[in-house]
Amino acid sequence: MFKLLFSFFLIVFFFLVLSIIWRNNARKYISSSTVASAYDAWTQDKLLERLWGEHIHLGFYPSGKKNIDFRKAKVQFVHELVKWSGLDKLPQGSRILDVGCGIGGSSRILAKYYGFNVTGITISPSQVKRARELTPHGLNCNFQVMDALDLKFEDGSFDAVWSVEAGAHMKDKTRFADEMLRILRPGGYFALADWNSRDLGSNPPSFFEKLVLKQLLEQWVHPNFISINEFSNILKTNENSSGRVISENWNSYTNPSWYDSIIEGIRRPLEILSLGPFAIVKSVREIPTILLMNWAFRKGLMEFGVYKCRG
Repeated sequence: MFKLLFSFFLIVFFFLVLSIIWRNNARKYISSSTVASAYDAWTQDKLLERLWGEHIHLGFYPSGKKNIDFRKAKVQFVHELVKWSGLDKLPQGSRILDVGCGIGGSSRILAKYYGFNVTGITISPSQVKRARELTPHGLNCNFQVMDALDLKFEDGSFDAVWSVEAGAHMKDKTRFADEMLRILRPGGYFALADWNSRDLGSNPPSFFEKLVLKQLLEQWVHPNFISINEFSNILKTNENSSGRVISENWNSYTNPSWYDSIIEGIRRPLEILSLGPFAIVKSVREIPTILLMNWAFRKGLMEFGVYKCRG
C-alpha cells in the first residue's frame, strides 16, 4: 500500500512540476519578434533537428499508413505537395520562394530534385544561419531573414510560391496572402500547407475545446487559427490570384506524425542525451502540446489544409 501511495504521489508531483514548467514557459504570441525568438531558441538547442532531421513540418503517410519512417514521411510530404500543386510542371531554373523555410529542408529538395532556383525566407536569424550551414555548395538555394508580411521583392518576382506550416504564425492572414500573391508572376504556381481550425463560426467550440485551442495558440506562438474555407476565400478574392483556388484537408495523411514525433525520442534517446540533461526537460516539455495537437487534429477541431492556385 505504501509503495502504491508513493508511486501515486510521485506521478502527481511529476505532472505538477511539468505544469509549472509548461505555464511559466508559455510561448504566447505578442508580435512577430516572439515568433523569431521561439524559432531561434528551437534552432540553437538543436533538439528538433536531432530528433526530426531537416524538416520541422509533418510527414505524409499514404492512406494513413503508420509503418513509415518519420523522416522519410517528411521528405515524402514535400514531393506529394509538389505533385498535387503542379509545381512539377515548372521547368528547371524556375524561381521559387519558400516562405517560412525553417532550416531549409524543403528548399533543398526543391533545388536538388526539381532543379529550381530557390530563395528561402524566415523571420529567425538562427534558422537562416543553420540553413546556410546545411546547404551544399553549388545548390541553387539562398536564405534570407525576412518578415513574410513585408516581403522585400518586386511584384511578380517568382514563378512559384511555396509555404508549409508558416501561416499559423501570421496574425494578419489576409496580408500574408496578399504579399505571397503579389510577388507571384501571372500564371505562376502557388502551393501552401497549414494548420487550420474547423469553422468555429458555424460550429462553435465547446468549453473544453476552447481550453485546448488556447493551449495550442500559447504554447507554439500562434496568434490565431482560421478555417480552410476562410483562407480559401482570402485567396479567391485576392486581386493577384486567378480566383480558382483548390483546397483539401490532409488530416488522414499527416496525423500519424504527432505520435511519431514523440516516438522519435524513444528511437533516438542518445540524440537527446548528447545535448545534456536539460534537453530531457525540454523534450518532455513539448509532449503535452503534441498530444493536444494529436487530439485536436484527430477529432477535427484542427485541420491540415493544403491550397493551390495560379497567379
